[in-house]
Amino acid sequence: MSSILMLNDLEEITLDAEQIQDDLLKEILTLNTNTEYLRRFLHGSSDKKLFKKNVPLVSYEDVKPYIERVANGEPWDVISGGLITRFLRSSGTSGGKQKIFPVNDLVIEQMGNIFALRSLVMSKHFSDEQGKTMEFHYIKPESTTPSGLPVAAAFTSFFKSDYFKNRPSKSKSEYTSPDQVILCPDNKQSLYCHLLCGLSQRDEVVKVGATFAHSLVRAIDFLERNWKELCSNIRLGHVSEWITDLDCRSSVSVIIRVPNPELADLIEQECSQKSWEGIITRLWPRAKFIQCILTGQMAQYIPILEFYSNKLPLVSTVYGCSETLFGLNVDPLCKPQDVSYTFVPNISYFEFLPVDHDGDMTSIVDLVNVKLGCYYEPVVTTIFGLNRFKIGDILQVTGFYNRTPQFRFVRRKNMVLSVETEVTTEEDILKALACATFVLESSNLMLMDFTCFADISSFPGHYVCYWEIKSKDVVQLDEKVLVECCSVLEESFGAVYRLKRGTGLIGALEIRVVQQGTFDSLMEYFISRGGSMAQYKTPICINSPEALAVLENNVLARFYSEKSPPLDS
Repeated sequence: MSSILMLNDLEEITLDAEQIQDDLLKEILTLNTNTEYLRRFLHGSSDKKLFKKNVPLVSYEDVKPYIERVANGEPWDVISGGLITRFLRSSGTSGGKQKIFPVNDLVIEQMGNIFALRSLVMSKHFSDEQGKTMEFHYIKPESTTPSGLPVAAAFTSFFKSDYFKNRPSKSKSEYTSPDQVILCPDNKQSLYCHLLCGLSQRDEVVKVGATFAHSLVRAIDFLERNWKELCSNIRLGHVSEWITDLDCRSSVSVIIRVPNPELADLIEQECSQKSWEGIITRLWPRAKFIQCILTGQMAQYIPILEFYSNKLPLVSTVYGCSETLFGLNVDPLCKPQDVSYTFVPNISYFEFLPVDHDGDMTSIVDLVNVKLGCYYEPVVTTIFGLNRFKIGDILQVTGFYNRTPQFRFVRRKNMVLSVETEVTTEEDILKALACATFVLESSNLMLMDFTCFADISSFPGHYVCYWEIKSKDVVQLDEKVLVECCSVLEESFGAVYRLKRGTGLIGALEIRVVQQGTFDSLMEYFISRGGSMAQYKTPICINSPEALAVLENNVLARFYSEKSPPLDS
């Protein structure tokens, strides 16, 4: 299909979203109505009104028994009328628990179509200058269910699929890294080789990217710690011996087979400078933009990516989760803080539950009936057997593209801090963090990563923030600056928090600075528990004692707010 036709398709489906959604629901119900799950509610009917009236809104715990029965070997028509060939595993870092979802190869095709549309949208805004993309992608080895079906993260499933392997050779040549680097099961070896390939082809790189902003920040941090070895490889035309994955090693050896001391000297000159400000544009001078997800909890990485990239455009393109894909950003040049996603109506059937519904199920609305400025939780029905499944995200309607709504990601539902009766949401935390970041930047410090928890082990309970900090140049931690950050955070929280802090029901907020590499260790902990590096997101709030122990074992210093925040802040 030509590029023009695909872009025309996007125009057509967003103009006719209501009919497409109705047709899709009819198709889904016709396929799945006789499953054990739906038969209880629909009795063989595929009528939309009966579906709306009888099928309940559910969370994962409601459908988990059905999913596990299929995973354990029962026929897939327990939950799906179509063939189930694999399960997608969620990262587990947003909601705290990993989940698995039944799918077949159609989900891979859907991902491919969204990525193709993304590329076409980007091509409208950036010149067609010939060059390559340096993207940091990884896989995690698949596991299997008791019935023998593969279980893997969505991106692992995509990169290991025939769809990806058999894509046109032109598409393969657009990337600095060969497929063998992405498919290397050792993420450290994969990351090293991504950088080695990208540096070796620096003059061809026009785009730098990753799935999540966290992955890109981690890659630059890894480069800062390993650039000397990378330069040595380029200088000698030889891959380090510790790269033991044979497919990965041989594919990279082809790229750097000729010694290049001039390039090694150039990279060494840039990386040995005191400041790493603008390091991305210094090492890859033709780079036009950075592409990665920057919404939600990824927004914390915007300042450091702007620092590293000399403020190249930061483009957040796609919104999705393990349950389904939702849509894409059709205005990629907007500020990262203003990103909205246009839902693609032919992927899943979408409904929306107002956040203030108070248990009234009649308030749920279809995709085209949401109201501008209002907040909703998306509810999805997929062709693979999820029916009226609550996603757990909170979105705000920001506008419409043709007749299809656009949504801003606000936060995850129920991810809050609370030590008394106050409620501090993910959005509250991120807004407060943005204010504190200004204080840090005034002292040439950068926040590399953070998480927090409500410590109620003593009275009064208080908020604890773990911060990993990096200096733009060589400076020491300044107690005055960190204490001020504590105060700024508290002043940014809601009125109930400030009132209870002033009356002594909430203790002084605490920042615990951890040593460099602590959040890498935290990521490794979650990966060891079955998570995927490709989909990893540092949790904004942590309750796991084991995860907290990783942080506690690396605390360097503690700082507290010295005064209660004003009530009229």
